[in-house]
Amino acid sequence: MTDADLASNIARAAGAFLLSLQQESADGARGDREANTLILRMLRDARPDDPILSEESSDDPARLESRRVWIVDPLDGTREFGERRDDWAVHIGLSIDGVAVVGAVALPRRGVTLSTGAPPELAPANDPPRMLVSRTRPSGLCGKVAEALGAETVAMGSAGAKAMAVVLGDADIYLHSGGQYQWDNCAPAAVAAAAGLHVSRIDGSPIVYNRPERELPDLLICRRELADAVLAKVKRFN
Repeated sequence: MTDADLASNIARAAGAFLLSLQQESADGARGDREANTLILRMLRDARPDDPILSEESSDDPARLESRRVWIVDPLDGTREFGERRDDWAVHIGLSIDGVAVVGAVALPRRGVTLSTGAPPELAPANDPPRMLVSRTRPSGLCGKVAEALGAETVAMGSAGAKAMAVVLGDADIYLHSGGQYQWDNCAPAAVAAAAGLHVSRIDGSPIVYNRPERELPDLLICRRELADAVLAKVKRFN
C-alpha cells in the first residue's frame, strides 16, 4: 500500500470513528484521545519503523534522526467537534526530509477525504476572492490584508477545514498568523500543494517540518495567481 493510500485509509477510519463518538455525545477531549489511539495503532501496524509526531502524544526526540516522520492531528477542531459543527478534520501527514510530501485530510461531517494520492482539480477562482479567517480569534493582520485585497472574509473553524476549503474552491486564500503547530498544517499543506496551490510561510519561505520545536507559527495557502499580492500585503502590514 502506498503512503498516500495509507494516509487516506487512516483518515477515513478515524473520521468514521469520531462520527460514532458524536452519536454517543462524546466531547472533544474524548475524541482527541480515542482517535489518537486508533491512528497510532494503524500507523504502527503499517509502518513500524516510522516515528510519529502527534498532538495527543508525548514528543519523541528520536524523530529528529529519521527522514520520514508521520505528523498527525487526530481531531483538528476540538471545539467544533464538541459543538457538532461541520468544520473539524482529521490530519494524517508524512514529512520526508522536512517536506510535507504525503497527506490526507478527512472532513467527516461532509463525507469527504482529500489526499495527495488523488488531489481534486481546482475550481474557478471566486470574484471577489474569498479569504478564510478564524471564527473565534481572527487576527488583525488577516483583516488588514483582506481589506487591502478587497477580499470577502469567511469565518471557519479548524485549520484543516480552512485549507480544504481553498482546495475545494469554496475560498481562495487561507492566511494564518496566530500560531500553529506542525500537526495543524502538515497534512493540509501536502494536499494543497498536490492540488497546485501556493503553500508557504507568510514571508514566502518554505515550510520545514520535523524540526525540534513543534510550533509552526504561520501559514499561507492560496491560489498561485494571488500569492504575490497576498505576500506583498503581509509584508506591508506585518
